Amino acid sequence: MKIVSLVGARPQFIKEALVGAAVREHAAWRHVLVHSGQHYDADMSDVFFQELDIPKPDYHLGIGSGSHARMTAAALTGVEDILLGETPDALLVYGDTNTTLAGALAAAKLHIPVIHVEAGIRMLPRTMPEEINRVVTDRLSVLMCCCSELGRRNLAAEGLTDGVHVTGDVMYDLFLRMRPRFTPEKTCAGNGLKPESFVLATLHRDYNVDTPASLRGMLEGLAAVQEVHALPILLPLHPRTRKRIQDFGLAPLLAGLRICEPLGYLETMSLTCASRFIISDSGGLQKEAYYAGKRCVVMMPDTGWRELTDCGWNVLCAPQRESILAAADRVMAAMPCPQAVYGDGAAAKKIIDSVLGALHSTPETPAP
Repeated sequence: MKIVSLVGARPQFIKEALVGAAVREHAAWRHVLVHSGQHYDADMSDVFFQELDIPKPDYHLGIGSGSHARMTAAALTGVEDILLGETPDALLVYGDTNTTLAGALAAAKLHIPVIHVEAGIRMLPRTMPEEINRVVTDRLSVLMCCCSELGRRNLAAEGLTDGVHVTGDVMYDLFLRMRPRFTPEKTCAGNGLKPESFVLATLHRDYNVDTPASLRGMLEGLAAVQEVHALPILLPLHPRTRKRIQDFGLAPLLAGLRICEPLGYLETMSLTCASRFIISDSGGLQKEAYYAGKRCVVMMPDTGWRELTDCGWNVLCAPQRESILAAADRVMAAMPCPQAVYGDGAAAKKIIDSVLGALHSTPETPAP
C-alpha cells in the first residue's frame, strides 16, 4: 500500500515527524512525502526537518507565499500532478492550511481517499481561512482522526460519524519523545533570560497582524505585560509579522521587547518549558504550552482547543492592551493542570491502526 503525505507548515512538519516515524517503524505502507513549500523560509521550514529527523521530501512544490487563492491553486495543481504520477491508495493531510485544502481537493477529484489528521476542530469566526480549510477538508475525507472527544462531537453535530476516530494528538507524542532533548536552562542563558522569569510570545495570524489596530494593540499589550509584571518578553518575529510592523510604521513599539529570529522546535519547547507563561495567537503553541504545564494567553476571539479555555487553563483575549493585561493576570494565578486532555502519547500508532483498518490493509513486509 502507498500513501502520499502532504505537509507545508510548521505544525504539519511536527505531526509528520511522528506519523512518518511510526509508519517506518511498523512498515505500515510506502510513505511518499510531499512538501508544498508553503513555509519557504529556511528558518520556518528546513530547521524543523533537520531537528525532527524528517527524511528529505520526495517532492517539493515550492509554492511560496501569496494570496490564499494563489497558494491554494499552486498547491492544487502541483499535488494533482504528483497524485497522477504516484497513484497512491490514499492522501494524508494535516491540520488546516491552504496546503491541506489543496491536497484534499486534488485527491477527492481523483477519487483518492483523503485521511485528515487533526479533524473536527471548529472555531469562530467561520470566515477565517483556517476554518474554511478544515471544514471543507473534513467533508472531503473518508477517515478523520481527532485529537479529542470534542473533535468527534463537533463532527457528529455536522452529521459526520463514519470514519471518525479519536486518536489523540501527535504533537503530544512528539513532546514526550523530544523532551529529553529540551535544554531550558541553556536556551534561557543563550537568550539572556532566567527560567520562570520571562514570557514567550508569538504573533502571526493574518487577521491579527494584517490589521494595523490589532497589531498595534498586541504590541502595546506585550509591552504593558513586561512593564507591569517586570517580566521580559521574548518575541521571535514571524516573517509576516516583521513585514507588517514595517508596513504599518510600528517598529518603535518593539523597543524594550526582546526580539529574535524564528525558532526551531527544540528552542521553542525549551523556552516554553522555562517560561512563566505564554502569550500567542498560534494554534499549536497554545497546546504545546499545556503539554509543558504552562498556561497561555490566547490572542484570538476563539480557539480550536476549547478544552483548554473551557476549563480556564488558557485564556482568550482581544488584541488590545487592557485585554492582554487582564488575561495575563489570570494565567499568573495558580491552577491545577488538567490531565490527559489529548490522549496518552500513542496517537501516531493509533492513526496508523485507523488507516489500516479503514483501507482494509495490513502492514507491509520490509524488503530484505
